[in-house]
Amino acid sequence: MTAYKGIDVSKWQGEINWSRVKNSGIQFAMIRSGYGSGQEDVCFKYNYEQAKRVGICVGAYHYSYAKTPEEAVKEAEFCLSVLKGKKFEYPIAYDMEDSTVATLGKEKISEIAKAFCSKMEENGYYVCIYANLYWLNNYFTDEIFEKYDIWLAQWAAKPTFTRAYGIWQNSSKGRVDGINGNMDTDESYKNYPSIMKYNGLNGYGSTDPVEPPKKGFKAGQKVTLKNAKLYSSATSERVANTISGTYYIYDGIYFDGRYRVTNSIENVERKPIGNYVTGFVDRDELR
Repeated sequence: MTAYKGIDVSKWQGEINWSRVKNSGIQFAMIRSGYGSGQEDVCFKYNYEQAKRVGICVGAYHYSYAKTPEEAVKEAEFCLSVLKGKKFEYPIAYDMEDSTVATLGKEKISEIAKAFCSKMEENGYYVCIYANLYWLNNYFTDEIFEKYDIWLAQWAAKPTFTRAYGIWQNSSKGRVDGINGNMDTDESYKNYPSIMKYNGLNGYGSTDPVEPPKKGFKAGQKVTLKNAKLYSSATSERVANTISGTYYIYDGIYFDGRYRVTNSIENVERKPIGNYVTGFVDRDELR
């Protein structure tokens, strides 16, 4: 599995030398945009502009205090105002870990998460949920894991979370040249920039440069495969199997040269993804 090296930052890191961060091998940064329903991180604009300037891919995260779905929508509206006019190669994360919210219970917390994420998706953003291992294991319903990517916070040598996740925050004591003191370090496992640019998400649109597919495929479209190489992920170099016959495009999302396929029309876009996707196939193999 390809792992992209990243960090997450906020005003607490002070003034960052982003050129040195880039030279240290960092490939992406999740930048705090704000918190609550009206507080922008004072370093957000600087961090965004300087990270983009040196060619680091960026995402953003919003720290939540919402205790109702209505408050979550207000947080989303504020977040949208902060992100307006900017482009993000990585997801917009909803940071859910505040102790004052934990007492609400799994169902209510999940409704809050859905309210924020739905509002962001309505406006063309690719979202994910950030939470620590305990929160993920105890405060979210299955629907959250079926609908949204997860950014797992577990400071350990190896993650023990048993569900799928796209980003792993693996330490709070990382050291990166260009940033003073300890900080959070991350790994991501999806080619998020390809997803955002090809699908016109997170501020990207049809006028942005992106490698055009030789042929686009839509969810549910029937395709014929003949000894096609099957991969377990969009970035895997190891061929898991070869397949032939009639298959269907799972969701039409283009992942760095590949599409997900499934073996039944009834499986198209069904969740959880892992139960219904056969694997990834190079677009050149699709007929």
